Amino acid sequence: MAKKKNSDLTSGIKKLDDKTHIFGAGETVNQEIVDTLELNYMPYAMSVIMSRAIPEIDGFKPSHRKILYMMYKMGLLTGARAKSAKIVGQVMQLNPHGDAAIYDTMVRLSKGYEALLHPYVDSKGNFGKAFSRDMMWAASRYTEAKLEKICAELFTDIDKDTVDMVDNFDNTMKEPALLPVTYPSVLVNANSGMAVGMASSICSFNLEEVCKTTIEILKNPKHEVADTLLAPDFAGGGQLIYDRNAIDEIYRTGRGGFKVRAKYSFDKSNSCIEITEIPPTTTSEAIIDKVIEKVKAGSLKEISDIRDETDINGLKITVDVKRGTDPDKLMKKLYSSTPLEDTFSCNFNVLIKGKTKVLGVKDLLLEWIDFRSECVRRRTAFDLKRCKDRLHLLRGLEKILLDIDKAISIIRNTEEEAEVVPNLMIGFKIDRIQAEYVAEIKLRHLNKEYILKRTQDISKLEEAISDLEDILANPKRIKKIIITELNEVIKKYAQPRKTEILYAVEIEEKDEEEEIPDYPVTLFFTKEGYFKKITPQSLRMSSVQKLKEGDELAATYETTNAVELLFFTNKCQVYKTNADSFDDTKASVLGDYVAAKLEMEDGETPIYMALTTDYKGYMMFFFENGKAAKIDLASYRTVTKRKKLIKAFSDKSPVSQIIQLSEDKDLVVISNAGRHLLINTGVILPKTTKDTVGVGVMTLKKGQKVEKVREYVEGEFAKAHRYKAKNLPAAGALLSEEDSGEQITF
Repeated sequence: MAKKKNSDLTSGIKKLDDKTHIFGAGETVNQEIVDTLELNYMPYAMSVIMSRAIPEIDGFKPSHRKILYMMYKMGLLTGARAKSAKIVGQVMQLNPHGDAAIYDTMVRLSKGYEALLHPYVDSKGNFGKAFSRDMMWAASRYTEAKLEKICAELFTDIDKDTVDMVDNFDNTMKEPALLPVTYPSVLVNANSGMAVGMASSICSFNLEEVCKTTIEILKNPKHEVADTLLAPDFAGGGQLIYDRNAIDEIYRTGRGGFKVRAKYSFDKSNSCIEITEIPPTTTSEAIIDKVIEKVKAGSLKEISDIRDETDINGLKITVDVKRGTDPDKLMKKLYSSTPLEDTFSCNFNVLIKGKTKVLGVKDLLLEWIDFRSECVRRRTAFDLKRCKDRLHLLRGLEKILLDIDKAISIIRNTEEEAEVVPNLMIGFKIDRIQAEYVAEIKLRHLNKEYILKRTQDISKLEEAISDLEDILANPKRIKKIIITELNEVIKKYAQPRKTEILYAVEIEEKDEEEEIPDYPVTLFFTKEGYFKKITPQSLRMSSVQKLKEGDELAATYETTNAVELLFFTNKCQVYKTNADSFDDTKASVLGDYVAAKLEMEDGETPIYMALTTDYKGYMMFFFENGKAAKIDLASYRTVTKRKKLIKAFSDKSPVSQIIQLSEDKDLVVISNAGRHLLINTGVILPKTTKDTVGVGVMTLKKGQKVEKVREYVEGEFAKAHRYKAKNLPAAGALLSEEDSGEQITF
């Protein structure tokens, strides 16, 4: 139960058992939590979804629509700019949410902010920048704005009943429920919003491509969208990495993502990289912060400085590089480790007739075509009614032409003004509307010439009416009208793509690996999980290893600095790195604690270290339950540089021993009961599934388990066949008297 206390209200209403009860201030009411959510939260959630966060088929949220419509009513489509503060004040007649919210929204629609491919607001003054987190816009009293020319396409024939007009929040004026846009603006400018339980994220597309795609769909509903709509296009430019499958998925479902990377050039004279275009999902400050973080961590040693040189000419991030640095290789590293390459996630969630729908591009364009067709139909019906009304008046005027003197006589001889219209109706057999029109004609116009000129329009009106009726009856003509309007939009407002399309085949499939200095080293790994890398020179000076109290060496390897390391942990995971990731050290130090160095999980510790340069060979896992798994080492190779792999080996039974093999060899499996089993690993087939439970090797009685496994030393058993088995699993044998003294401990 939830208790609702209305201490801040003088009264309240609560609905219980289909009855409405009024409760006073301070009254505590017991109410089911479900009722609380339904009565209090759901209306709020629906308001956010329907009236705030999700764009509609015209491409606008209510806040956008209110601002643009009020600017249109202020005459800012053709007039001079007005102070932003004045515009904000006027918009408050439609939007009661306060001046700050209105101005912030207007800024994001402006040309100066540079967020939209085709801005709606022509701004003057400091309107900030979309690519900057810290560059704030000036206060509304310092800036000016008007509507951009393209806004004429938003309000075409809005006064011809093309869209519904609804009351504003206090019923003092009307505003459009939608704007009668003549092109699919919902796809031309980016739009995103977070509602309650849902979100919308629509990327922008090139205006010409969108209009041409719409035209092709109007001509052929089976048209393949990707043939004309190449890829998204952003105001900030950049390079879009084109993946046809990903693009097709977005076009088909309205969901998915694609990568956009920054565009750069290299200035040889100053040895610096200049970044002038960045992904739309990030800011210049976020990029700089991430690069600085990487430089401090030591992973970007080629960079000596980075700074923001953005000025009146636009965005520019300058990266100073050290002498001899390959800029292309450095940018590959920056793309993979910083927001210079980022993913734009799409969720084409749009309000269609009051319902939210996630639509693919084609479905969205079909919905827009339906919407625009209705606008054209309503405009045509409006024009038709006006033409019919005009024709009706002229028909009455035409009858006057037959006897002008009679009309003058009727008016002159009528004693009361109220009787003029009825007398004209009787005298010429016309209706009241026609009679009112005739009665309002000025005396100077009651001549044959004037009436003939007016009645000459009758034939033109009849032709126009016939044409308009044909449009309403013929959907194909409506489609032709929409196509004509789209071609006009292309002719007036088309502009070249800003975002370059970079096809995946043009990018190297695998980035060139960073050159790792290769020199001899000796690696030490302890049972407590400490690691040391020591050069031969340092080892010659002192070979006595300092260890933590109670710790001991688990493995020692003579290898090179370029070797890859695989640390298997007690949580059945493996962490991959290379020897170069660890600093050269001395025998007199404890070394690096691997769990901390590789950022392992809480309670996770390394239990075995494997080395490889080519991922050839096998990993053998022997479990306490007598089973063994032979895993091809290549199963741990990854194309990407993933540091951690889960399910590195089976967790069905505790592991007793892990052994790395370059080739098959004889091993001795020893149980806690003292039984020894001599096997050759060649009899165990390798698996590619890392977490396989393995095959039975040693049969165990209750309470027994495999204790350890070691390599067999040739000749250590007097009668080796005694410990071998024809078939596995096998119990093994206890040591004979002659072998018990020769057993080699592991």
